[in-house]
Amino acid sequence: MTRGRRRHWRFGLGAAVGSLLVGTAVLPSSAAGADTKADVTDYSVTVDPSRSGAAIDDTMYGVFFEDINRAADGGLYAELVQNRSFEYSTADNNGYTPLTAWKTSGTAEVADDDGRLHARNRNYLSLNAGSSATNSGYGTGYTLKKGEAYDFSVWARGASELTVTLGDADGALATPRKLRTRGGWSQYRATFTPRQDTTTGRLSVATTKDAALDMVSLFPRDTYKGRKNGLRKDLADKVADLQPGFVRFPGGCLVNTGSMKGYDEASGYERKRSYQWKDTVGPVEQRATNANFWGYNQSYGLGYYEYFQFAEDVGAMPLPVVPALVTGCGENKATDDDALLKRHIQDTLDLIEFANGPTSTKWGKLRAEMGHPKPFRLTHLAVGNEENLPNEYMARFKQFRAAIEAKNPGVTVISNSGPDDSGSTFDTAWKLNKDAKVDMVDEHYYNSPQWFLQNNERYDSYDRQGPKVFLGEYASLGNQWSNAMSEAAYMTGLERNADLVKLASYAPLFARTDTVQWKPDMIWFNDQKSWGSADYEVQKLFMRNVGDRVVPSSATATPSTLEPITGAVGLSTWATSAAYDDVKVTGADGKALLSDDFSGDAAQWTGTSSGSWNVQDGQYVQSDAAAENTLVTAGDPSWQNYDLHVKATKKSGKEGFLVAFGVKDTGNHYWWNLGGWNNTQSAVEQTVNGGKSTLLSKAGSIETGRAYDIDIKVRGRQVTLYLDGQEWGSFKDDKPAEPFRQVVTKDQRTGDLIVKVVNAQDTAARTKVDLGGADVADSAAVTTLTAAPDAENTATDRPVKPVTSRFDGVADRFTYTFPGNSVTFLRVKKG
Repeated sequence: MTRGRRRHWRFGLGAAVGSLLVGTAVLPSSAAGADTKADVTDYSVTVDPSRSGAAIDDTMYGVFFEDINRAADGGLYAELVQNRSFEYSTADNNGYTPLTAWKTSGTAEVADDDGRLHARNRNYLSLNAGSSATNSGYGTGYTLKKGEAYDFSVWARGASELTVTLGDADGALATPRKLRTRGGWSQYRATFTPRQDTTTGRLSVATTKDAALDMVSLFPRDTYKGRKNGLRKDLADKVADLQPGFVRFPGGCLVNTGSMKGYDEASGYERKRSYQWKDTVGPVEQRATNANFWGYNQSYGLGYYEYFQFAEDVGAMPLPVVPALVTGCGENKATDDDALLKRHIQDTLDLIEFANGPTSTKWGKLRAEMGHPKPFRLTHLAVGNEENLPNEYMARFKQFRAAIEAKNPGVTVISNSGPDDSGSTFDTAWKLNKDAKVDMVDEHYYNSPQWFLQNNERYDSYDRQGPKVFLGEYASLGNQWSNAMSEAAYMTGLERNADLVKLASYAPLFARTDTVQWKPDMIWFNDQKSWGSADYEVQKLFMRNVGDRVVPSSATATPSTLEPITGAVGLSTWATSAAYDDVKVTGADGKALLSDDFSGDAAQWTGTSSGSWNVQDGQYVQSDAAAENTLVTAGDPSWQNYDLHVKATKKSGKEGFLVAFGVKDTGNHYWWNLGGWNNTQSAVEQTVNGGKSTLLSKAGSIETGRAYDIDIKVRGRQVTLYLDGQEWGSFKDDKPAEPFRQVVTKDQRTGDLIVKVVNAQDTAARTKVDLGGADVADSAAVTTLTAAPDAENTATDRPVKPVTSRFDGVADRFTYTFPGNSVTFLRVKKG
């Protein structure tokens, strides 16, 4: 997962319609294909069924589960008790203590001594006689349902009687349970059945005598597939409804950040570690804890065994990611400890044994003891995630691959190309991957909807003799319908290139509404309910209607409306203090459009409230080194064909400075970002409706205290950039954002053609469809997703949902009008 500021660091429509679209509206057949607006653009789609396109693997589309936005604890993991082992720490979050989410009465202290339950379960709660502890869960409290069973358990030490109460502000919700404890650590259980619904439930444990408590747990009996230590049913069901081909896990930044050492005495029980699979298996009370990269605690109750089980339950291929011992996500360090590297390589071999090995092996035996004697059939494994040091990464990757292939030749070992869709790191990584004859390369990118509409042909020109592509993370930086449409348009290009792009997963998967570190997300939830975003509806439609083979087809394009780059100019910083001077904008005819040496005030400049801008000693200074996106602008949004000169000096902070041009407003502009990505890289980025895309990037840093001369020449849509008088780079932003995209696939089992069309514009698309003489029936099952571009699914409103209909006008050649702002799938049956 690229993070923070991205720049830094089968059933198909026919037989499937009843299951896929339960509860959706159904259009009468007379409405199918009807013009929805007076304005209509004409297109044509031509299909050639005589030719055979790329085969599409069953695993083409999948999901990526990372514990971000509280996706695991407080999310998919059904445990209701927050901080059940009293392990929360300031190492996880500055606001945490070992009693976060707990309220105590009497005398209660968290202890860390030799009386603990297990060496890796460091803390426990010591209660004196007459004391109690109450847990509030996540959010407003436990959501409990009348008449359903909830299983309580606790590990306790000492001879006492515990009174366990499940209640809320109105009192007890069920009969309190009395548990007699004895001597050393033992586990005690009880079951509660609430008498009424609540969303503010609390669990209390009181003791009559001195006692010690650990691993205080409350699980709903109704988990996904009824499994113990199980998963929240509504969230798991939404993933299962997608019918994903694979589940990639656990990261993301979780696997390539922090210490690579273990959670043990030798490391001082290091809390900020990379995700290491052996920490997450075995009895839950003996599993390690960790500081989650995203600012909270990971209990590892949802560990590797539960991941593998979940993938199997939803019918998906497991695809784990292991640390490569090169950190990323802003850390960018290579571990040179050879013994530690060898240990991680052996851990990876042990992981494969845990997944696939017979029960006679050490790790296969553990899998069986945990409840799964049969292998999980692991076939793909990725080493590393978005490493920004390609040479160091590849040296280590080769050692992992050699060891894996020597012992497990049937496992495909996946590499990656860094955190971006282009640039020097990306280019170097791809060259190294090709030279090393890597089987598959994992690409990640998060870009604007415009980028996705512009880059449908991205994979058309990739070398078919080189590595295959795994698009492990992508999204268009929003959850509105316009975002989902752009992704759908892009996915037609993925399918067209299914011979090269073998796997693809939108990211991230989950977001808890009160703990969000990253947007956009596919499935949103709170304690009471969950809902799929507009992007979820697109992913679901594509995943459940893939087809087995591409049928070659072509379509006419929308006439280009590209105009010269137009806009004002701007200055900005990000986590940096910088000074600007001698700003000059000159038209192509030599006429001065703007000149400001800041010898007076800064009246020509306007901006938001972010940052602290002041004129100091003849310079325009942004002095808040922590402020982000401090853009101030000057000039006329109608300016075009001009030269911009700026003198810039970094004063302090993490990064460099940003100079903007083509500024329409704060959400629509270009800027040259010098010293971004924690001062490791410079790039030109375009922002469209708030979503960023990188157009050009190079490695490099900015020196503190040094004045740089920056010149930007804008001519039409051609831009040339100069740093200290030397040309730094140039680009021509002339790719049209094509709103009309299509692909046709075939369901080999039924012989049906699936015509998939995206019309991401306001006007309807009246389209002549030529099926090239294919033998087809005279009707088609239709599924349409359409809404206003800014529509967004929420907890209370679902404007983006599939609608089914039937179109009775199918022939070898027919006309169909695709509504504006729509994604439409037509399943045309064999005649």
